[in-house]
Amino acid sequence: MDITLLGRFVAAAEAPDFARAAEALGISRDTLSASVKKVEAELGYALFDRSAESTTLTEIGAAFLVDARLELARSAGQGAQSGKNSASGGGKAKANKGKGRAPAVKGQPKMGKKRQSR
Repeated sequence: MDITLLGRFVAAAEAPDFARAAEALGISRDTLSASVKKVEAELGYALFDRSAESTTLTEIGAAFLVDARLELARSAGQGAQSGKNSASGGGKAKANKGKGRAPAVKGQPKMGKKRQSR
């Protein structure tokens, strides 16, 4: 399951309603609702009680919330470890001038070019 979808589900479950959760995530309420519906479709269970006025989890939703938090914590830990172990590229990319190309020296004729005769 996509980590982004899990994060959106956890935010929706912890917020008082979908509008505030969407605002905290910086996405629209419709996008958040669609993300939660994708999670529900993958699981095959309803995670929220849609008849309630506020955000209310079902029993399955509450159980899944614990698992989702663990999965998010695990993925955050792996992301931090992989960042420490991998060599940092950083810096500017250098232009590749090709093999065997000598730098131009002022006052010397250019290599590979014939002087134009008059």
